[in-house]
Amino acid sequence: MIGNNSCGSTAQAYGKTADSVRRLEVLTYDGERMWVGPGMDGLSDALRTGLGDIANRYAADIRKSYPDIPRRVSGYNLDSLLPERNPDAAKFLVGSESTLVTVLRAELELVPVPAAKALVVLGFPDIYTAADAVPEVLAHDPAALEGLDHRLVQLEHLRHLADRAIGQLPDGKAWLMAQFDGDSTDEADARARDMLGEFSDRRDVHAIVLDDPERESELWAAREAGLGATAYPPDGPETHEGWEDAAVPPDRLGDYLRDFERLLGSYGYQSSSLYGHFGQGCVHTRIPFDLRTAEGIATYRRFARDSAHLVVAYGGSLSGEHGDGQSRAELLPIMFGDRVVEAFGEVKRLFDPRNRMNPGKIVDPRPLDGDLRQGVSYRPWEPVTHFAYPDDGHRFSHAANRCVGVGKCRGDHGGVMCPSYRATREEEHSTRGRARLLFEMLEGDVITDGWRSTEVRDALDLCLSCKGCRSDCPVDVDMATYKAEFLSHHYHHRLRPMAHYSMGWIPLWARLATTAAPVANALTHTPGLRGLIARMGGIDPRRELPRFATHRFTRTFTAPADPTTAPHGRVLLWPDTFTNNFDPAIAEAAALVLTAAGFSVDVPRRTVCCGLTWISTGQLPTAKRVLNRTLRVLEPALREGIPIVVLEPSCAAVFRSDLPELLDGDEDAHRLAGQVRTLAELLAERAPEWRPPEIAGPIVVQPHCHQHAILGSERDRDLLRATGADVELLDAGCCGLAGNFGFERGHYDVSVACAQDQLLPALRAASPDAAILADGFSCRTQVRHLLPAIRPRHTAELLADALRGGNP
Repeated sequence: MIGNNSCGSTAQAYGKTADSVRRLEVLTYDGERMWVGPGMDGLSDALRTGLGDIANRYAADIRKSYPDIPRRVSGYNLDSLLPERNPDAAKFLVGSESTLVTVLRAELELVPVPAAKALVVLGFPDIYTAADAVPEVLAHDPAALEGLDHRLVQLEHLRHLADRAIGQLPDGKAWLMAQFDGDSTDEADARARDMLGEFSDRRDVHAIVLDDPERESELWAAREAGLGATAYPPDGPETHEGWEDAAVPPDRLGDYLRDFERLLGSYGYQSSSLYGHFGQGCVHTRIPFDLRTAEGIATYRRFARDSAHLVVAYGGSLSGEHGDGQSRAELLPIMFGDRVVEAFGEVKRLFDPRNRMNPGKIVDPRPLDGDLRQGVSYRPWEPVTHFAYPDDGHRFSHAANRCVGVGKCRGDHGGVMCPSYRATREEEHSTRGRARLLFEMLEGDVITDGWRSTEVRDALDLCLSCKGCRSDCPVDVDMATYKAEFLSHHYHHRLRPMAHYSMGWIPLWARLATTAAPVANALTHTPGLRGLIARMGGIDPRRELPRFATHRFTRTFTAPADPTTAPHGRVLLWPDTFTNNFDPAIAEAAALVLTAAGFSVDVPRRTVCCGLTWISTGQLPTAKRVLNRTLRVLEPALREGIPIVVLEPSCAAVFRSDLPELLDGDEDAHRLAGQVRTLAELLAERAPEWRPPEIAGPIVVQPHCHQHAILGSERDRDLLRATGADVELLDAGCCGLAGNFGFERGHYDVSVACAQDQLLPALRAASPDAAILADGFSCRTQVRHLLPAIRPRHTAELLADALRGGNP
């Protein structure tokens, strides 16, 4: 943010990043290291003298050319050097995009978090009318003022993003979201109601007021889901940023948007949506440019120049948030004039006389269409793959190019993505970094050995295959699938890591081990032997191996004599490897709950498996054979449409997502995906009248990563709340074990770091009498290993204990 002088919705109240910077420690390319701040403090004599001279000689040009608007981010901050602005070297360097210095450390001004917030959402007939109303709302000093149009909401609805929030929007085809802060809820609400008075007699404006933090966060999620909704619209071609965050004076925003839409139409373009920081006149949009043909690129270039002239005519800035880089720097003379651009060149030569720092940006820029990721020579390698990639035109190259670089995977709280980045803080271990390497592999310029690339293998090694990016990434990058695909080809006809043979084939070993569980458990838990077995299997010796059950659920289960008497009909209870061979009591509990709810429970008569461990280790041909065999066993249930209840979230996720993509076109694969249900889903859909037993006390739930990404946890939360218990659904990220990942040698420290990040502190802080639930085998195993005093259970066990009248 310091490099780009970027900001977000809170800039309405607190300004851009430059407004929060006190001092910076910077390093020039020639090795000068200094702390700089107000009054040009800290600059070397040469830099202080040079900057002062530039500011004096170009002062009149700067005053004339710099627009006086909230969101001017384009160009260098030469206006921060003017005497009337209290010259400040730190603020001047913010937004210089690594062309002048490298920022080492920063001292920032902090602001208090508001005690209370109220959110007003105003609905308008169209986005232009909404933009016209911005000055009326600004008169009441909102802390944030965002706009979004019906197209954004439509796209989010099509992609099932922020559905709960969309349902709360007032009538209209465009909306303004105005946040008001206060020292109390009453004060924030009063400020919101005062603003609403401006629109009380307008019949074309509809409004709602929210002061519930949960409802507010849902609506903000709708606004923040914009990039994910607009990058790959399901009803149109892919879009590009191109003209993504220009800013104009807020009081002229409505007219600018009308002219901008006319300009789009004149080029045959249609924006995917218009939304953004309307209170500061900053507009986000993505446009379906053709960037693969010479004609399309030439049209894009003409459009960019015309858009620049339009923005400048409105007194605006080419960039209102993310800087110029290469895509807009060529157009800076249109905005600033030749004299100020000449001043930019002098600044660049003063700090970086050899043009070594980020050359081709801001000063002497490369052409805006000079280094397109696609371009006329774009012809990536299209390898034959195991997965079908149906959402990417059945092309792995498109999937690998899906990332648009927003960097949400580099977050440090909330959601699941990306646990390995949170543990290492290394770009190569972020979803974005891995996506970039896959793109380079397919381009073949930098990475030239394709599937055999050790660079790609090493970057993917710490991917936990948690699938968090599948749901949390704004554009649905699915690194777990890409990793499985890569590993399958990388190790084709090659010796694999030993863990692929031990953990990857655990369904087979577990089935064999349960036939002699006492012996197997003795071997894997006897000191000395345990370490030897771990090393032989490529497993970290610090990791405790789970104990095999003395009996499998499928061996002891007895189906009801007359299944036709069950009021809700038959269900097939899936005997996954982990439940069947390690925790059969969970399946027994689930059978009890299902029977109590009015179902007749049965199990498959032959051995079945979802193939998860072969998928996660990239043994995809084997996984497909296993899945094909499973489909044959399940054929009668699939033909009858019998629901299949899966207790292990990772197995359910395989059936919902991996299976139809691995066996694309197999109708039984799609039938199975449609018939699989979690316990909570089945009860909600097929037995809505059934009420679970009452449970006293708090319940703390750790959702499995695959459930978060593929299945969702809403039905589980509703089921548990129906018991009367106080339910807390943790947002604590990945447990870190992630199936085979946390067992493999070389992964232990990262695995533990992932758990220590948020999950373990949350569990330590839980009430001592809280029931800890974790439906995922990996989650339970990790918690028991790292917090032995806590014994997490499956939802089915909790409900069954309550039904039995015991202590849940």
